[in-house]
Amino acid sequence: MRGLGHGLSAQRFLRLRLRSQLPTRPRPRQLGAPGATLERAMDELLGRTVPQAPAYELRDKTPAPAEGQCSDFVRFYDSLEGASQRAELLSRLARGFGVDHGQVAEHSAGVLRLGPGALLQAEDRLRYALVPRYRSLFQHISKLEGGVCFLVRLRADLLEAQALKIAEGPHVREMNGVLKNMLSDWFSTGFLNLERVTWHSPCEVLQKISESEAVHPVKNWMDMKRRVSSYRRCYFFSHCSTPGEPLIVLHVALTSEISSNIQAIVKEFSPPEVEDKNKIVTAIFYSISLTQQGLQGIELGSFLVKRVVKELQKEFPHLETFSSLSPIPGFTKWLLGTLSSQTKELGRNELFTDSESNEISDIIGGPISETLKILLTSNEWVKSEKLVKVLQSPLMRLCAWYLYGEKHRGYALNPVANFHLQNGAVMWRINWLADLSLKGTTSSCGMMVNYRYFLEETGVNSAAYLGAKNIKASEQVLNLVSQFQRLSKL
Repeated sequence: MRGLGHGLSAQRFLRLRLRSQLPTRPRPRQLGAPGATLERAMDELLGRTVPQAPAYELRDKTPAPAEGQCSDFVRFYDSLEGASQRAELLSRLARGFGVDHGQVAEHSAGVLRLGPGALLQAEDRLRYALVPRYRSLFQHISKLEGGVCFLVRLRADLLEAQALKIAEGPHVREMNGVLKNMLSDWFSTGFLNLERVTWHSPCEVLQKISESEAVHPVKNWMDMKRRVSSYRRCYFFSHCSTPGEPLIVLHVALTSEISSNIQAIVKEFSPPEVEDKNKIVTAIFYSISLTQQGLQGIELGSFLVKRVVKELQKEFPHLETFSSLSPIPGFTKWLLGTLSSQTKELGRNELFTDSESNEISDIIGGPISETLKILLTSNEWVKSEKLVKVLQSPLMRLCAWYLYGEKHRGYALNPVANFHLQNGAVMWRINWLADLSLKGTTSSCGMMVNYRYFLEETGVNSAAYLGAKNIKASEQVLNLVSQFQRLSKL
């Protein structure tokens, strides 16, 4: 069991508390008829289980496919071995059972010829023609027991296949979008339950949360206990079809101030059993993790943060300060890539001033670009007080620019920044040496950032970011950005 420790004490803990395991993929079985190729078996299955699109006039009168046909698809899919076989079936489903483009072209031409009287019905026919056939299969599978969970797994496989480039092309992207939209409807807030985790929660829930912790890995079962005890809160969303099963998890620290480093939150200590409410004036969201990869891109995190804020306000009516303490994934990669491109194109780097370059070069004893590539991909550099001191100013301003100035389609390039800014948070403070773990130092040079939630302003900030792509930032961040614009060049 990963995440709840090792050794005799953890094993004893498991024997005492573990009662059941979460569902796993069934064991593979023989595919298709004897002698048939896997591809032929796939084609036969899809031809039998994907419903034919009825004529527009019969769209509400055509009976649904038999439950057994949908179950056959689920059983066949679960019997496939490895990502490549599942990717092949999904690719065939996307290519062969999507939209009938001939019908779309025909109805589109009809819409252009018609007058106002028949236009609405013609548009409705066109909308009907634009629905891919596989959508009906997904819709009917969702009605099976465990069908929605199966589709979440299927989308996770689809995303993995796209990442591995074993299922590609516009048809695959389109099917992913259709499935994402369907899951967004099924996992809207009306179907979600907010649940709090304590040390007395079922062992399988603690196990799942421990294993899914992607931001600050749980070291052992005592570490897990600290994260759900006094001055800490842990909440998750479950779906009405699978109560008690975590979908997305949020960890909160209740503190006296806005935390500037993660060590103060997840360090090993024995918290007092009784909380002093007078000391609790700030809620720090320090980790949010999705347990189901098939739900990527579905707006669960924003809903969870908002629900948890309301829950905390009920428990602590005087609580007014809400902030994250967030990682900055991708900063080191961006920095080293920028250094490399500048060295290649210009023969030098212009991210550091001449005095900074000379001082860093004296300490590391070599050219900045090449040596920094080696140093910043480990955590050895934080052991040098001189290097830490000289790197603080340039790395802080570079990080501020990465968060504030680097964009993707006009929005923050950094995914964590984009998440909190969409929620209406303010980019509040960049913290030096805030995460000294190996992951923290190698992914973000040890820096973390606070995104602060001023509840009365989140709506306005969110609208300004999503609509006009304006980032609300504090004076500290803007000063660092100004330093970058004055001292560094890109």
